[in-house]
Amino acid sequence: MVHSTGGWAALAGALVVGPRWGKFRKDGTVKPTPPSNIPAVTLGVFILWLGWFGFNGGSQLALEGAVNALAMSNILVNTNLAAAAGVVTALAVSRPILGRIDLFAGLNGALAGLVAITAGPDIVDARWAVFIGAVGAVVCTMGLRFLEQRRIDDVVGAVPAHLFAGVWGTLATSIAAGADFVTQLIGVASVGVFVFAVSFVVWTVLEKTMGVRVSRTVEELGQDAAELGLEAYPEFVLMVDPDEGQDYRDP
Repeated sequence: MVHSTGGWAALAGALVVGPRWGKFRKDGTVKPTPPSNIPAVTLGVFILWLGWFGFNGGSQLALEGAVNALAMSNILVNTNLAAAAGVVTALAVSRPILGRIDLFAGLNGALAGLVAITAGPDIVDARWAVFIGAVGAVVCTMGLRFLEQRRIDDVVGAVPAHLFAGVWGTLATSIAAGADFVTQLIGVASVGVFVFAVSFVVWTVLEKTMGVRVSRTVEELGQDAAELGLEAYPEFVLMVDPDEGQDYRDP
């Protein structure tokens, strides 16, 4: 539920801000915009993966005695299994869904698995953890494609990873551990309506008062160069070889 809250707010923001220039072409095709620094993105996902052990494990709130120690061990194992199942599943389904084996989808699949298991890592066994993480990854990957079809530009895939997988994880507890499905569904709907409505109003007020996106010129140049006067990746600057007369990337 925590992650779906952020996902609803992100969806409202994406709708108000609008897509990046050139993201959706007039003929209906989508311009691929892979992350500019794949190693940094991958490292960030692994840092989140590690942090999730504290997030889920710490929610046990106690480590005294064998009962709490065993419960936390189960939480940590389920958390890791869901993430691993998520990344493997997302890579497997990315080709039929997105048309390519997509590392970005795989990384988001790991996050989707982590998000999905967060609702009940203490009340399911290892097999259910794998299933919940895998389904979360499928939901996330399909969500990436769905947003593209709806011409919604979610730059980092926050809505599929946090909203869609978060909703699935909240409902999955009723499938795997006997929680009341109607109660879970009411919770999802209540949070969704409230958070999306409030977030949309806040985003709209910000848009009308101070603006929520940069100019087209800044967007094309990059905020690092246009607003900060710095090159985020100075090692990748196009240079001309005086001998060859061809462009090359000078590390």
